[in-house]
Amino acid sequence: MHRIIAAIMVAGVCASSLQAQTRPPVSAEPVLTLAEALARAGASSPFQDAASAGVRAAEAQRRVAALRPNPSIIAEAENVAGTGIYRGLRSSETTVGVAMPLERGGKRGARIALAEAQIGRASLQADIARADLRLRVTQTYLVAVAAQRRIGVARDQLGIATEVLRAASVRVRAGRASPLEEQRADVARVAAYGAVERAERSAAVASTNLARLLGIPVGMLDEAWFQRVDAIRQSDASGTASTLTAAAARADLDTTTAQVRLAQSQRVPDLTLSASARRLEQTNDVAAVFGVSIPLTVFNGGRSAVAVADAQRDQSDALRRVALLDAEQGIADAQADAANAATTARNAAGPALDAAKEAARIARIGYREGKFGQLDLLDAERTLLDTRTAAIDALAAYHDAQARLERLTTAAPSPKDTDR
Repeated sequence: MHRIIAAIMVAGVCASSLQAQTRPPVSAEPVLTLAEALARAGASSPFQDAASAGVRAAEAQRRVAALRPNPSIIAEAENVAGTGIYRGLRSSETTVGVAMPLERGGKRGARIALAEAQIGRASLQADIARADLRLRVTQTYLVAVAAQRRIGVARDQLGIATEVLRAASVRVRAGRASPLEEQRADVARVAAYGAVERAERSAAVASTNLARLLGIPVGMLDEAWFQRVDAIRQSDASGTASTLTAAAARADLDTTTAQVRLAQSQRVPDLTLSASARRLEQTNDVAAVFGVSIPLTVFNGGRSAVAVADAQRDQSDALRRVALLDAEQGIADAQADAANAATTARNAAGPALDAAKEAARIARIGYREGKFGQLDLLDAERTLLDTRTAAIDALAAYHDAQARLERLTTAAPSPKDTDR
């Protein structure tokens, strides 16, 4: 019986041990990646809501443009309130009818063409809003990651400054150094403490901005992504014509071209046809009245409106060429910025950082042993701090340039993707 109880206890202990070994470890705070941040921002954003509202407004304007002019009701009373036989309503003639305006010159088709061009521009604006939101989220994310990295650097420097102060105090008490060294080390510690406060405050603001943009609380961010330097994507000038920037400029040109057509159609005067029934009071008879009216283009023939539309079209064409030049220059600048920042980041985060760390380590050991002076130690620590800060700045500049390059080279949707 005792053996059975012992076996059961051993089995229970083994099962508990096995369960403890197979149970997954408690996970730390989840890391918010850039891809998750982009997906979260794309799910609900006032920027995209505004662009979607613009598309709906353009579609509604298309329906308005397709409507024909409304008819008018005509009501007239003649031969009333006069003298003699025309006194009062004894000889009145009452006319009631309908007037129908007839558009000429293709005005309705021109309005529809303009509305469809505006729909295409609004759809492109929605795509531009998504690309701009992606750029904004990426830049806000990398600022927050860089702020987190700077907190770590500032805290490390505070720890180093505290150790240097402790070593200086030991040297001063042992009579191997002047009290000035202890005061100088204390000043360095106070400066390091202030740097920690500034870094924490900046990180809190950056995290709050990212949380406000995403609509969720923000914790740890993906520092591995921030530290990774990938190859720079190359883009030639020939690919600029297919970007969102070029497509938006073409859409603006199409809109102004449609406005020229509409202005030209306005030069053709419209007809107004009317059909009425007139009642004669004296004979109590009813007669039909037909009419037609057409405006005389004496003072305003529409040439000035056409000239304005032509000038606006020429302006849009010139702005389109300017947009292409700016896009090509922006792509070249972003590529150069990304390449330069990548080179700086590799050097600052690689051999230069290793050398600065080793120099600072040797200086600390030598200072404790009395082989190096305090100024040598402070100079080595300052070099290490500058190198680590330069690495963070270079990585932030690299990711910012990559984000700008991605935005500038974002391809416009094909026409079949924008058809509705």
